[in-house]
Amino acid sequence: TQWFSKAPAKAVVAQKTPIKVELVAGTTYKWCVCGRSKKQPFCDGSHFFQRTGLAPLKFKVQETRTASLCTCKATQRPPYCDGTHKSERVQKAEVGSPL
Repeated sequence: TQWFSKAPAKAVVAQKTPIKVELVAGTTYKWCVCGRSKKQPFCDGSHFFQRTGLAPLKFKVQETRTASLCTCKATQRPPYCDGTHKSERVQKAEVGSPL
């Protein structure tokens, strides 16, 4: 009998531009890590139903503010956009495909 370990699926590019959202102080959010949520940039449970092995990133903000949240899923500062979507690698990628 062979055993296979199922590695988590790769995140896919949901969009190629960030989404500006109003974050409310004291609120905990779940940022979509897998890129499959229909409620970008937030999690809608798609990672679970599609068995990606990925989980959302929970974060809580201390002050109410507008922030640009990443939807290309390649940021180095999750959940916040760091401009990675402007890279050739992201811009050449198909929406819905892994980087």
